[in-house]
Amino acid sequence: MASKKYVAVVGCRNYFDPKLLKPGLVLKLVKEPENLYDEEAIRVELEPVGKVGYVANSVHTVPRGCASAGRIYDTFKDSCYGIVRFVVGDTVILELVKALRFEVVIQEGLTGERIDGRFYQESRG
Repeated sequence: MASKKYVAVVGCRNYFDPKLLKPGLVLKLVKEPENLYDEEAIRVELEPVGKVGYVANSVHTVPRGCASAGRIYDTFKDSCYGIVRFVVGDTVILELVKALRFEVVIQEGLTGERIDGRFYQESRG
């Protein structure tokens, strides 16, 4: 059985109040190879809001039990997803997930027409 992998998101206060990020929230991790400061930078986004921080990649910012950006960088192609599990001060701890399954149900449009639909999307890192 594969063990769970956790990463820390740092720098949240530079973009939004970390209190915005609650346990259970799904965040997108996106490689940022053009980053001038870190060639293994991984940006963390809250869709559709945008950037909320970066995956920690320094011995000074990676909490015990979490993987650094460098450790996970080669485990996915361009992006992957994580679920917020803990928020401690300015640091958000994510559990990385291999696949997500979404269900969106559209009930009524602006035109007054009734639209029933189910949409399943599976995203694999």
